[in-house]
Amino acid sequence: MPDSQTTRYALIGCGMMGQEHLRNIALLPGVEVAAIFEPDASSHDVNRRLAPQARLVTQIGDLLAEPMLDALIIASPNHCHAEQIGMIAAQRPLPMLVEKPACVSTAEARALEVIAKQSRVPIWIGMEYRYMPPIAALIERIHGQTDIGAPVMLTVREHRYPFLQKVGDWNRFAQNTGGTLVEKCCHFFDLMRFIMKANPIRLFASGAMNHNHRDEIYDGRVPDILDNAYVVLDFPDQRRAMLELCMFAEASEYQEEIVAVGPRGKVTCRVPGPSRFWPRDSMGPQPVAELVTEHRDPRRRERADIAVDPVLLDAGDHNGSTFYQHEKFLAVVRGTAAVEVTLGDGINAALIGMAAEHSAATGKPVDLTTEPYRLLASHPLPA
Repeated sequence: MPDSQTTRYALIGCGMMGQEHLRNIALLPGVEVAAIFEPDASSHDVNRRLAPQARLVTQIGDLLAEPMLDALIIASPNHCHAEQIGMIAAQRPLPMLVEKPACVSTAEARALEVIAKQSRVPIWIGMEYRYMPPIAALIERIHGQTDIGAPVMLTVREHRYPFLQKVGDWNRFAQNTGGTLVEKCCHFFDLMRFIMKANPIRLFASGAMNHNHRDEIYDGRVPDILDNAYVVLDFPDQRRAMLELCMFAEASEYQEEIVAVGPRGKVTCRVPGPSRFWPRDSMGPQPVAELVTEHRDPRRRERADIAVDPVLLDAGDHNGSTFYQHEKFLAVVRGTAAVEVTLGDGINAALIGMAAEHSAATGKPVDLTTEPYRLLASHPLPA
């Protein structure tokens, strides 16, 4: 029998991201994984090694019937998330940590909107980028309003490697992922809302699949996911943000670069990609994340390295953020903290991505205050 003080989790989906969750949960004191649902048998040996105490089940119903559960983690393919959130809320209402995106269609977004309004269950959407130490430092610097003032312009650049292979190649098709600007970029649209403390009101996107996956065929189908894009978003009070995404830029020194400019200066953070992909033999030691603040008057520049515990870097591909997110979610499960990334936040980030996909496909701007891409009015930050 488990110790009465042990917090017991169950996982739905335990492929690449689910296994990152297992490695980080193992670093939390007083937590164990009691059950795992993963229909793909190829990952079972890894899951047994990462969570030897967990019972592997073949049906979600068996997992939901597991006694003495305290929380659930959803790390299944994107197109499963909304249905599974609804199922858990109805059948086994426990705190949930749900991988992004919360949904992949506007119909799912509206169904989840009802759950967001009615559910009393804590639901945390996994926006790990908020908790990367360099990005968290950037957010703290901006929201402190001691350096640059409220941001007027915000740029997020991600230059990275192509999408990895996932179980069953589900991530090669927009009907499963929501499209690249949902699957990959809802993180960045969440950051934009969070940093700007407001919802965007319109956007325009341009993107294409120029290089990646064009020679791949799955059951007679060619992938249809974008590999590069620009998205420009208008915020209230004549403020704006831009996303620049390139997924064929593996040799980049930093994977993410975020720049916020206000009336008194600007703040920049630069984040390296996953350590396991850095080619030390050809490019030397991987750079350390950095935070740079540049002031207008008097002109001066401050720079700081933002180092991350190597143990946390080895536990996943997200610059230590998965662990910090789990620490905060565990506090919610144990009743000592509130959810920081709500289901409403997750819905809005996904809807922005869907609107960007639509804009890129049609060449037309999208109004984010009207259907079908209307954002929820809930404010992303306390006043």
